[in-house]
Amino acid sequence: MSASFAFGSHAPASHVIVHISDPHLLAGGARLGGRFDVDDTLHRTLDAIRATSSDPAAIVVTGDLADLGEPDAYRRLRAAVEPLAADLGCPVVWVAGNHDERPALRQHLLGLQPSEQPITGAWDLGGLRLVALDTSVPGWHHGDLDAAQLYWLRDVLDEPAPHGTILAMHHPPIPSHIPLFDILELRHQDELADVLRGSDVRAVLAGHLHYSSHGLFAGIPVSVASATCYTMNVARPAVEVNGMDGAQSFQLVHVYPDTITHTVVPVAEAPTGDHFTREWAQRMASLTPEQRLEAFSRKPPR
Repeated sequence: MSASFAFGSHAPASHVIVHISDPHLLAGGARLGGRFDVDDTLHRTLDAIRATSSDPAAIVVTGDLADLGEPDAYRRLRAAVEPLAADLGCPVVWVAGNHDERPALRQHLLGLQPSEQPITGAWDLGGLRLVALDTSVPGWHHGDLDAAQLYWLRDVLDEPAPHGTILAMHHPPIPSHIPLFDILELRHQDELADVLRGSDVRAVLAGHLHYSSHGLFAGIPVSVASATCYTMNVARPAVEVNGMDGAQSFQLVHVYPDTITHTVVPVAEAPTGDHFTREWAQRMASLTPEQRLEAFSRKPPR
C-alpha cells in the first residue's frame, strides 16, 4: 500500500480508519424519497474504499444507518459492509444516528437483544482506542448525551491508550452555518467538553450534516464525513440549502504520532492520469533524499 513509502519528515501512519456516514438504507432497496438510489451509492462507496488499498484498522459508520429503522434495511446494510470488512481484516463500528431505531439496530445489525439502551462501545485497535457514543434520542431528531453515558465515557477515558483515543458519534459538537441543523444540534455539549478536557481524545468523527465539515471542540479536532446517500448543496445560500444527488464521499483517517489527518475521498468516476504508480514510488525509494529532490523537485531551467 502507498503508506509503506515515507519520503518526508513523517513516518507512515500507525493506523488508518475508514470513516463513512449516513447511508440511510431502506427496506427492499427502495429509493430514498423516491429519488435517491441509496443502495447504489453505498455499493459504489464500498467499491471505492476497496480501491484505495488502505489496509484500515476499522471501518466506522457514524450513524443514520437506516432511514426509517426498518429491520430489512439493517440486514441489507450488514450484508453489504461486513464482507468488505472481512476481506480487509478489520471490524465495523456501527454508530447510532437520529434516523435509527435502537431495538431494530441492536437485533438486526448487531445480533443483540432489542432494547432502547444506548449503543456504545470501545475497541482496542492495536493501541488506538476507538469509542462510539450514542447521541440519538428515541422519538426525536436532535442529539443528546445523558449523565449516565457521560459517566461511562469518563470511566473509559480514565486510563489513557498507547496511541490515544478517537471518539465516534453521529451529531457533531460543532456549529453548522445551515439553520436547520442548529435545531437538530447535540445538546449538553458543555458537559461533554468537561469530560473530554485533559483526556487522551485526539479526534472526533461525526456525521449528520451530509456535508464535510471541520472544527474544534474542547480543543479537539472534529471531522464530519459527508453522506453516502445524498449530500447538501452548500453552494446555495444557507437558508436554501437542500439535498442533492452528487458529491458523495468518505474519509480516510490517518493516525500519526503527532497528528491525525482526514482525507475526503470523492465517490465519483472521472478521467485520471497514470503518471504516479507503485513503480514510480519504488524508483523514488531507491534514491537518496537528495537524489529524490533532484529528480522530482527541481524545476527545469528557465
